[in-house]
Amino acid sequence: MIDTSALEREAARLVELAKSAGADAADAVVARGRSKSVSVRLGKVEGTNAAESDDFSLRVFVGKKVASVSAGPGADLAELAERAVAMARVSPEDAYAGLADPESLAHEILDLDRFDPTEISASELTEAALAAEAAALAVDGVSNSSGAGASAGMGGMVLVTSHGFSGSFMATRFGRSVSVIAGEGTKMERDYDFDSRLFAAELDSPETIGKRAGERTVRRVGPRQAETGRNITVVFDPRVARGFVGHVASAINGASVARKTSFLRDKMGQQVMKAGTVITDDPLIHRGPASQPFDGEGVRGQRMTMIDDGVLANWFLSSSTARELGLKTNGRGVRSGSIVNPGSTNLALEPGGMSPEDMIRQIGTGFYVTELIGHGVDMLTGEYSRGASGFWIENGEIAYPVAEVTIASNLKDMFMRLTPANDIDRKFGTAAPTIAIEGMTLAGR
Repeated sequence: MIDTSALEREAARLVELAKSAGADAADAVVARGRSKSVSVRLGKVEGTNAAESDDFSLRVFVGKKVASVSAGPGADLAELAERAVAMARVSPEDAYAGLADPESLAHEILDLDRFDPTEISASELTEAALAAEAAALAVDGVSNSSGAGASAGMGGMVLVTSHGFSGSFMATRFGRSVSVIAGEGTKMERDYDFDSRLFAAELDSPETIGKRAGERTVRRVGPRQAETGRNITVVFDPRVARGFVGHVASAINGASVARKTSFLRDKMGQQVMKAGTVITDDPLIHRGPASQPFDGEGVRGQRMTMIDDGVLANWFLSSSTARELGLKTNGRGVRSGSIVNPGSTNLALEPGGMSPEDMIRQIGTGFYVTELIGHGVDMLTGEYSRGASGFWIENGEIAYPVAEVTIASNLKDMFMRLTPANDIDRKFGTAAPTIAIEGMTLAGR
């Protein structure tokens, strides 16, 4: 484990300097990052990168006025503190600003086992990237490479507050990816595969990743443009289903509710998804990809059911957002430098009881989406329209590739017509199985 005691002492000193400069309260964060990566293409190394950072952020409160400053290592901490306090004194009041309530703070820093001390050299990263690309190029039908990469890094934070909290956590992350091309001329298609893990030994092998990327790409060759139609059942591959669950998270984010920019802002306690649908968020999962012993304000979150049997049960809340809504924080404050906004941790659309294969057989005719294009989602109204590609489902089986179509509906209706399969993969911070959504419009030829 990385020793963060020196960083904690520096953060504590920064908080004390802020108090001495006239702040009523303050907190300091040090965001630590270490990373190295290698990219290759067609058997040659294209880039090798390494980065290290320890970025300091100070947030100070003078009454209900707040200001923030950030700096890198070696900054004059006394000057930083004085500047922050001076900025706060001339800032407008924020009725909801302040540190987290003391009774909500984490009193014990849990070890969630998210740090792998394995050292991966640049040469090992290069070997992995080259092996993944070679495996992808070996798939019959693959004609070119868009490149492959491998990475290793760590990141985390130290947080110290003026009301007695001091803690830190660090996590490692290892990754491998490859993207290749199949077909020729104007009929080329591209796809990819990747893996990302906290522990290096748990990564899929480069050969497995490469083979999957190649096979996925070849399957997309020769796409058709499906007929325009209404009441189409659209099946989302887990890769795109995770993004869809991200729309749910955005709609139940307390900050969006407070700003009145979410179409679910008045739906607490009401049915917003199909009966039986469950979405959970748990920051304390052992070796969880997005686990944290405390949030960006020092609050320990607990496992929550966000959507319970289709009923909206909770918002994601930080302290200031909770105060604005007349609620209490649930430990979902996400720190971005000196800014704290609510967000999810290990978010999961819990699986249903049907396999993806049985789901597709039951659908009979529909559209299986593997890639979405564009950002046509309006979180204020719920209107949804995005470019898509994937495969047509005919007679309960994947029939042929499809491209250049648009799928559209409204998230309010999509949520109520969503059915999850049972193939959830929890190695990502947002986890989702294959999902089917009935009643969508498809614009094609």
